[in-house]
Amino acid sequence: MPIKIYIDQGHNPSGFNTGAEGNGYYEQDLTYEIGRRLYNLLLTNPEFTPRLSRPTPETIRGTSNSSSLVERVEEADDWDADIFLSLHNNAAENTNASGNEALVYGPGATVANNLASQILEQLTLTTGLRNRGIVYRPGLYVLKETEMPAVLVEMGFISNPYDADLLANSPYLFATGIYRGILSYYGLL
Repeated sequence: MPIKIYIDQGHNPSGFNTGAEGNGYYEQDLTYEIGRRLYNLLLTNPEFTPRLSRPTPETIRGTSNSSSLVERVEEADDWDADIFLSLHNNAAENTNASGNEALVYGPGATVANNLASQILEQLTLTTGLRNRGIVYRPGLYVLKETEMPAVLVEMGFISNPYDADLLANSPYLFATGIYRGILSYYGLL
């Protein structure tokens, strides 16, 4: 039976729960595009069945910030996903901040930690961005409330001109890095 991968493209395209802005780009647009490319890569492999939280660029989840998160988690839970991946971009006041990092519920979340580690390793190889490591965030709804292992991937800093340009103009690098991380985690690389 194929491994079910739920790809949560962080944020909504407009209204509530939109993402960060930086260097002329919007997080919700970047996460949509990278998520779509990751979905297409997973479709090429019979080992996986992917699902997107935002199947179209206009898809809006929920009616508020909190219901947007609840809807994403409930859809993944109802679908019996094996892995929940939430795609985001980091932002900082310091525009020199750069790199990829992964957030997981906590140190006891072994599957999520191992998957996050593989994703970060492959993202570093494909994007050339620094591996900023794994961060424990037990308070994040999408990490705390999913019934399956969950990883929130911060793919570069939208506030950094180089990272933002790479995210916008080479989304396939991020999708490929995450895909290769999934393959590596499952021993398929």
